[in-house]
Amino acid sequence: MAQNPHLGSEAEQPFIAHLIELRSRLVKTVLIVLCVFFGLAVYANELYAYLAGPLLQHMPKNSTMVAIDVASPFLTPFKLALVTAIFLSIPVILYQFWAFVAPGLYKHERRLILPLLFASIVLFYGGVAFAYFLVFPLVFGFLTAAAPQGVAVMTDISKYLDFVLTLFFAFGAAFQVPVVTIVMVWTGIITPDSLAEKRGYIVVAAFVIAMFLTPPDAISQTMLAVPMWLLFEIGLFFSRFWIRNEDNTEQALTVQAKKSE
Repeated sequence: MAQNPHLGSEAEQPFIAHLIELRSRLVKTVLIVLCVFFGLAVYANELYAYLAGPLLQHMPKNSTMVAIDVASPFLTPFKLALVTAIFLSIPVILYQFWAFVAPGLYKHERRLILPLLFASIVLFYGGVAFAYFLVFPLVFGFLTAAAPQGVAVMTDISKYLDFVLTLFFAFGAAFQVPVVTIVMVWTGIITPDSLAEKRGYIVVAAFVIAMFLTPPDAISQTMLAVPMWLLFEIGLFFSRFWIRNEDNTEQALTVQAKKSE
């Protein structure tokens, strides 16, 4: 039996269309990030001075930061400007992602994922703000005060940026705990009751994760582990609420189907 030669080409059309759309959205994302970067590049030095504020406030008098590499004074602020551009463009990046995957989702999946994307953005920004305004002053105050007598505290600007970005990522990722908890319950990986029974293990895991993600001091570790535990409790609460609503919705649909019969 001869095969229709047009069937293969018709099957390839949707795949090619998806690739074209993906390329278009990636190009838009890159262009947005570059536009924000070029706007921030003019203020790269001011951005770095603001970022270094929590450390400079606790450094000894007449002490300054240093640049070990020859190109660091030029490249490091621009690196910060690029990271800041990506950071500020996260809502647009996630919107492009959402616009790409949303047509392939069911209606009830879209109702859940869209609020979770919004919550994820807010929580990530909240984690970064928590690190900058609350954690940094305590951590840098402790680290600078712990320097032995006769040791001048002069941090390299490039290493400081890497250190700060690591903490930003750690706190931003750790603040996603409620979203992860809800998604795990929603996908059926685990139940809220099972999570509640494992609360003690989760608290210990929070401190272990904080130990690896933060500097080797008890202050930053505790200030990351405790919010992770509290955010887990928030995620556990909302996962129960959502499941209860889903159960009620399913019951309502079942009753409606029986009436229509």
